[in-house]
Amino acid sequence: MKNTALRILNPFIGLLVFSQAGTGLLADKLPARVFETVHEGGGILLVTGIALHVILNFGWIKNNLLKRPAAKA
Repeated sequence: MKNTALRILNPFIGLLVFSQAGTGLLADKLPARVFETVHEGGGILLVTGIALHVILNFGWIKNNLLKRPAAKA
């Protein structure tokens, strides 16, 4: 279940990153309404996707990034 969710979520996050970069670079060329819809809406989806990604991978984060170094004897 978790791996299936990540296989869907990870490419979605990647597309959203490129969408954010593209709309950010083209902000002056896009109509304001299109920019607001795609860039702001995509930003909300991106943050939500990243939060889900962190939640799904929290076990790995805890084991690899949050563990304290062993005390030296």
